[in-house]
Parts: sequence; C-alpha cells; structure tokens
Amino acid sequence: MKDSNFLKEHNGKLMWHPMTSPKDTIDQPPKIITGSHGVNITDIDGHTVVDGVGGLWNVNLGYSCQPVKDAIAAQLNELPYYSTFRGTSNDAAIELSYELNQFFAPDGLQRAFFTSGGSDSVETALRLARQYHKLRGEPGRTKFLSLKKGYHGTHMGGASVNGNANFRTAYEPLLPGCFHIPAPYTYRNPFNETDPEKLAQLCLQALEDEIAFQGAGTIAAMIMEPILGAGGVIPPHKSFAPKVQEICNRNGILLITDEVITAFGRTGAWSGARLWGIKPDMMATAKAITNGYFPFGAVMLGERMVEVFEGNPSAKIGHGYTYSGHPVGAAAALACLEETKRLNVIDNAAARGTQLYEGCLALMEKHNIIGDVRGGHGLMTAIEMVSDRATKAPIDGPTTAVVQEVAYQNGAMVRVSGPNLILSPPLILSEDEASTILSALDAGFAAV
Repeated sequence: MKDSNFLKEHNGKLMWHPMTSPKDTIDQPPKIITGSHGVNITDIDGHTVVDGVGGLWNVNLGYSCQPVKDAIAAQLNELPYYSTFRGTSNDAAIELSYELNQFFAPDGLQRAFFTSGGSDSVETALRLARQYHKLRGEPGRTKFLSLKKGYHGTHMGGASVNGNANFRTAYEPLLPGCFHIPAPYTYRNPFNETDPEKLAQLCLQALEDEIAFQGAGTIAAMIMEPILGAGGVIPPHKSFAPKVQEICNRNGILLITDEVITAFGRTGAWSGARLWGIKPDMMATAKAITNGYFPFGAVMLGERMVEVFEGNPSAKIGHGYTYSGHPVGAAAALACLEETKRLNVIDNAAARGTQLYEGCLALMEKHNIIGDVRGGHGLMTAIEMVSDRATKAPIDGPTTAVVQEVAYQNGAMVRVSGPNLILSPPLILSEDEASTILSALDAGFAAV
C-alpha cells in the first residue's frame, strides 16, 4: 500500500466518484477512509468517528463481523468462482437459495435469482415482469408505475422508474412507458395535505387514475420502496402499501418491492413487506445480504412468477450476470444471514431507531434549520433542512456541507443528499453510539 502522502496527492484526481461532479472531487478531495472496527471508521489522519451512514445503508452488522469474513476466506480457498449459467451450479448458491426460501416464506416468496447488487436486482425484476406477461399471452403489458421521490438504482431501467430528476435528466431519453405517481410525502406534496392517512388516500386515488388513463392491460408492474430511502426516508401511512397491492392485484399488475435497503431488518421488521403486511410478486434485495463485504444481490420471486415460469417449457430466462450466484458472495450471504438471525437485529434496530428519531425531534426544537424529521421505523431517519421553516424554503448546498463537516469533526459520519441529512447506521449500534451521533449533529446545526 502506498504511503499517506501518495494517497493524498492523488486523491480525487484519477478516479471519478459516484453521485458527484468530477471537478468538485478534485477541488474538494473526499475523505480517505483507511480503517474500521465495530460501527466506527477511521480516516487517513487517524480521526475515528461513528459511521452514521452504515457504509451506504448496507453494513448492518458493522465492520468486525468475523463469521462473514471467515466464510469469505474459506470459500476463496475452496472455490473462488464458478458460473451458474445453464448446466452448472455451486454448493454455496444452492444452500443460499434454500435459506432465502425459508427466510422470506412469510413474504410469500419462493425462489431466488442472484445478481451482483441492487441496481442489477431492480433491472432483473423489471425484465422478468415483462417476460411474465408475455408468457401469459399479454405482450402489451410493458409499462411500469413507480413513486415520485423513489430511488431504484442506476441502470437504464432503474433510472427510468426513479422518481428523482437528479438521476434522470442527464441520461434522457430513458426507457419509455414509465409513469410516476405522487409519493405519500407529508412535508411536500401537490395536495398540500399533512395528514398521513388522508395523503395516502389521495396518492392511491392518483394511482387508480393513472392506471385508468394508461389502461390496466398495458401495465406490467408497479415498483416501490416500502419506505422511500434515498428520497429522504419517507414512510407511508400503514394503509398505503396494502391498498397498493389490492389495486395491483385487481388490475393484473405485478407488485415489485424494492428492498435493497429495507430487507434484512433495517425497518425493525425482517422486510419492508412484512412491516406493512403485504406479499409482493417480486422483491429486489442486495446491500445487507452480505453486509457490504461482497457485491451480491437477489431477486426473490413469488407464487405467480413461479407458476408461470416453471409451468411453461418455453420460459427461458435470457438474462443473467457473470457473477450471478458467485460462490464467495453466496458464502458471505449465508454467514451474514445466520449472524443476522442470531443477533435478532430487528430488536436493536427498533430501539436505536426510536432513540435517533426522538433525538432528532428534540434537535428540531433547538435548531430552526430543521424543517422536518422523518423516521420511526427502525434505523432509517432523515432530517430535512430549510433556510426558512415557515416557508419551507430549501437550504443551500454550502450550508449543508458545513453541518456535515462539523458533525464529522465531532464524532459522526453522516450523509447529506440535497436538503436531507440521512442516518442509516449499522443495526448493532449501541445506545452510547447513537448519542454520539446526536451530539455531533447538535454541533453541526449549531455551527450554522
């Protein structure tokens, strides 16, 4: 490994980073993270902080989960790679498919299709949705519905169903036939409705109207996050998701839950589908499936998908990835799933999530820069910053950068996305570590 002077000299110059401007990265080089332990990360200058981001929503078990590391090392010694394309498989992938079948049985999901990550999982679900309808003799069902503010990765299909212009406009034209309905976002919505239940009904009516306008027979699937994550942690009213499923079922539309963030315990339930009591036709997963230790994902498939694909000899899946069912990723996922269940992380996610949410509400009483606090479902919390609380006027970027930097200097890595400061720490976060995050945020807000 090169020394620190070399790394600082070349930082931001030769590598383009996701979700930022190459020029900004050169002008303001990113923090160089060189070490980690538990839920803490350490930068190249030796500054250690609590990771309030959890890597990128994915390091649920922290950075010192030895069983997962051991599983990866053992699998590398035994079988570092083999394809799962037609005619071959591997033992780790087979075992993982069984364990996932058992884990997601309460969600009505029976089969797994393995991918390399979240964007791959979303793309897979969209493609299989179209194929499903063709196999059933309804080739005209090609359109997709999703929520504004929703995030579904960066592939062409995922970008097309994304509900945020930041991930769309630079890459248009995107996939045709993708339509968006208002999200149940009480702080900002076109109906000026602040009551969550009433807003849910208005959004559901918008969904019904869009289906009627497009024609139910032209729509393949509705894709949505059970709780919108990157869009600013937007939880719907409890009535929303069950009604979405009822509307989709009534109109012959598949329901895809994007659980790249919410699967495996982050919401305080084992899945977002289980949190709301629904059973999707497909579920896109990744991130916490391997705790971030290996790029891996899985699309879980429900009864309707299984019946159509396995009951039709011509249902060849012309889709897949070189690393689908990668044995090292599968071994990591097996160990991660076992440790996730052993620790029963949903209990701590719920308790620490409540602590952070209530702590952020208390900060709102102190700092006028905070316009809204959203959370209350596990370790998913967002603070929306404003320049004027009365008018909800958006905050400027330099101010949010100050909050983030001061919080970092006071002991917590937090993530700013537009006006939103998002907290998604590991699910093994302790009470003291949650308090450190809140204290660091207090310092950050005080600074501006």
